Amino acid sequence: MNIHTILFDLDGTLIDTNELIIASFMHTFTQHGKSISREQAIEFIGPPLKESLQKADPKLAENMIETYRKHNVEHHDDYVTAFPNVEKTLKALQRNNIQLGVVTTKMRGTVDMGLRVTGLDNYFATIVTLDDVTHAKPHPEPIIKAMTSLNANSSSTLMVGDNSHDIEAGHNAGVKTAGVAWSLKGKETLLTYQPSYMLDDMQDLLGIPGV
Repeated sequence: MNIHTILFDLDGTLIDTNELIIASFMHTFTQHGKSISREQAIEFIGPPLKESLQKADPKLAENMIETYRKHNVEHHDDYVTAFPNVEKTLKALQRNNIQLGVVTTKMRGTVDMGLRVTGLDNYFATIVTLDDVTHAKPHPEPIIKAMTSLNANSSSTLMVGDNSHDIEAGHNAGVKTAGVAWSLKGKETLLTYQPSYMLDDMQDLLGIPGV
């Protein structure tokens, strides 16, 4: 079976925003009189920001979101880089006429910032952000929306991500899935969600049958 469309999560998959996100969470909690460990901050990575902070403190969530976003934007370009071999792989996929898209739980503004600062902003035919959907991953809506915009079929689409939400969304949308071993959550954790493939390097995508 050939893969004609590959959809990527953004943070933690294509671009390394891990330290920015951790620093933003820790700053936010400190500013609101709370403490959080690095390990606890890592657990917040993946779901939409509002969902994570509402779990932490429903009453302060909106104020914490504002604090987080301000810190995140101000320090964004100091932290964010592409993971190794990402751009090289995207170029090769484009040469092979593979349709590429981004499906993320981030808002459009910071998605555009991340793609710009890493030089990846010209590779994707569709970008589905939190602003574009009613239901975020692991709901299948974002993946289905991306496939619809590309006239893609689920049988020839692959979803690549670093988080359980990415793999579950792929399963829910009926597409093949690939986890990335550089996930901050750990390769072994991702494997428990049974992705179709596990990538130890982004270039491993080029070895998947049909790509």
